[in-house]
Amino acid sequence: METLTKTSARTAKDTFPINGTDYIEFYVGNAKQAAMYYQAAFGYELIAYRGPETGVKDTVSYVVQQGKIRLVLTSAYEPDHEILKHVQLHGDGVKVLALWVDDARDAYNKAVERGAKSAFEPYVIKDDQGEVVLAGIHTYGETIHTLVERKNYNGVFMPGFKAKTSLRKVEGVGLKYVDHCVGNVELGDMNKWVKFYQDVLGFKLLITFDDKDISTKYTALMSKVVSNGNGYIKFPINEPAQGLKKSQIEEYLDFYKTAGVQHIAVETDDIIDTVGKLRANGVDFLYVPENYYDDLLDRVGEIDESIEDLKSQNILVDRDDEGYLLQIFTKPVQDRPTLFYEIIQRKGARSFGKGNFKALFEAIEREQELRGTL
Repeated sequence: METLTKTSARTAKDTFPINGTDYIEFYVGNAKQAAMYYQAAFGYELIAYRGPETGVKDTVSYVVQQGKIRLVLTSAYEPDHEILKHVQLHGDGVKVLALWVDDARDAYNKAVERGAKSAFEPYVIKDDQGEVVLAGIHTYGETIHTLVERKNYNGVFMPGFKAKTSLRKVEGVGLKYVDHCVGNVELGDMNKWVKFYQDVLGFKLLITFDDKDISTKYTALMSKVVSNGNGYIKFPINEPAQGLKKSQIEEYLDFYKTAGVQHIAVETDDIIDTVGKLRANGVDFLYVPENYYDDLLDRVGEIDESIEDLKSQNILVDRDDEGYLLQIFTKPVQDRPTLFYEIIQRKGARSFGKGNFKALFEAIEREQELRGTL
C-alpha cells in the first residue's frame, strides 16, 4: 500500500482507480505524546497541526511524515466524545485508512452503488491554499476508508491544519512507504471482507494462506490478500483457525474488542540500517532464536547481506520466484497487544514471507505466554 504514488498507466480491469494511500489516522488517548513517540522512536517529522489554536475546540490532531508515509494522530478533550469512546473501547488504534482518488464524489457514489455502507457523504473543505473533497465508507470493525481528492490543494496537509515543525531534532530511519496493511476479522468473516474489496473497490485476490501454511504446534490462522488495480494497495485479511490454544488473532480481537488493523508493513531500502536505528531509539522487536540462521542459505539461496549482520538485528529472509525479501516485526506499540509494525525490504520478491510464518508465530506465542493469554 504505497502512499501518494501515482502512475498514468492504469489497466482496463481497474474499476475503482486509487492513486495510493493518502494517510493513516489513529485515534489515541494523548495525541501530543503519540506524536512525540513517532518522532523520537520512528523518526517521523511533524508537519502539521489542528486544534484549539486553529479554531477546532473539541479535538486535536498532529500530522507526522516520513518518506511517503503520513500518519494523523487524533485525540479529543471531552470523555463523551466519540474519539475518546473509541479509545476507551479499543485502546490506541487505526480508525482511518485514507485512499487518494482523483474524484472523491464519483468514487463514493460507485462504492455505495456497489454495496458499501456510507460513513459520511462527500463534502468540501477550503482555505487559501485550495480545496479538498472528502467522503467515507465503512470497512471491517469500526475502521473506515476516507476517500481524498486533493488535486486542487497546495497546502501542507489539508484545510484546517497549519504547518508545524518538530521542536526536537528528528532523524529519519529510512522508512519509505506503506507496503501493506493487515486487518484481523472475526471467525467466518474473512471471505465476507475479501468479497467486499472485490465487489466494491474492484480489488483482486492476490494470494491465499490456509491453516496449513500459517500454523504452529498450538495455534493457526487463515489469511487472504487483496490488491487494487495498480498494486499500490495491498490488504491481507486474517481470521482465526482452530488450534490447541488461543491464536494471535483471537488475542487481538479480545483486546481490541472488534475487527481492526493488526499491523502496518513499512518499506525501507536498507533494513539492517533501519532496524539498527529503530533499536537505538528504543523500538522493541520480536525475537527469533539464533538457530533460525543455521540453514538460512540452504533455504533461501544466495543473498547480498551478511548472515552475521542479519543475525545481529534478528532479521528474517524469505524467497519467492521473483527474488527475496527481508522482514522483522515490532512488538505491539501500545499497552494492549494489538497494533504492531513490520519493517520490510523487498529485493524482487512480491510475496509476504511464507517461509518465515512458523518462526514468527512461535515468537508471537512466546510473547502471548508471557502475557498469560496463549
